[in-house]
Amino acid sequence: MDGFSIFLLIVVLLVILTLFLGVKTVPQGFNWTVERFGRYTRMLHPGLNLIVPYIDQVGRKMNIMEQVIDIPQQEVITKDNATVSVDGVAFFQVFDAAKASYEVSSLENAIITITMTNIRSVMGSMDLDQVLSHRDEINERLLRVVDAAVSPWGVKVNRIEIKDIVPPANLVQSMGRQMQAEREKRAEILQAEGQRQSAILRAEGAKQSQILEAEGRREAAFRDAEGRERLAQAEARATEMVSQAVASGDVAALNYFIAEKYLKAFTELARSPNQKILMLPIESMGVLGSLAGIAEIAKETFSESRPPSSPRPSSRPTGPAGSAGGAGPAGSPSPFSPPPRPTGQG
Repeated sequence: MDGFSIFLLIVVLLVILTLFLGVKTVPQGFNWTVERFGRYTRMLHPGLNLIVPYIDQVGRKMNIMEQVIDIPQQEVITKDNATVSVDGVAFFQVFDAAKASYEVSSLENAIITITMTNIRSVMGSMDLDQVLSHRDEINERLLRVVDAAVSPWGVKVNRIEIKDIVPPANLVQSMGRQMQAEREKRAEILQAEGQRQSAILRAEGAKQSQILEAEGRREAAFRDAEGRERLAQAEARATEMVSQAVASGDVAALNYFIAEKYLKAFTELARSPNQKILMLPIESMGVLGSLAGIAEIAKETFSESRPPSSPRPSSRPTGPAGSAGGAGPAGSPSPFSPPPRPTGQG
């Protein structure tokens, strides 16, 4: 091989090397920085890019996709001097590759450090109960503070999540006893409230029962009074009708009225719940015979005082003096004078 051939070979190799150094293919999701003599000049975006060979070179290859980093576990002292172990995760994305490349050294390490520092600051200003029950508030405060801190680096923190909050073992036991006591307290309060409601309902029921019972007694008294009034009216009406019948000369109505009252009295005695044997005295049989005698005497009296041609007198008989209700002839009793008492018992 002569010298010309060697020269051509060297030229071809230089051309290939130049093309290789001047043509750059950037993958999707990345941004490359271009440095000229060590100074940043421009950014290469995904796709085919050309640079000046031997003068420009690729500086930093930055991932602009959203990334996640783990926040290591650390111990945090809360406001009430309780020590807890906390870890978490952070999601961030580079929106300015140049700033992320040249404004901070070791971007991920810087984000982890500033996040851990703010976790201690945020959770250290809260009580243990707030730390355990307000995770959303902690995440929101951390995101706001850390995002503002990393914004000059061309980084956007999208989300920060606290994964685990682990109190010490003795504190967990104390919290368990506290929770048990709290639940027992709630159970006793609910039981007392239930007893109170039950007592109130029973008292209301007794009150309503007494009110209804009083109303029932009042209504019954009204009904009894009305019934007695109706009965008295009926009794007065019956007595009036008997009086009119006797005045008209109908003796059977008087006998029926007296006998009905007498038998009704014996009926009430017989209906008594503690009455097993009903013994009629001898005088009662005499009274019944007397009633029959009274009926006969009254019938004879009214028969004698009536005219023979008339079955019933149209007016009251008068005495010799012509006065109504006076005595008749000698030996004949007046129909309105009391009949003679019978000598014997029927």
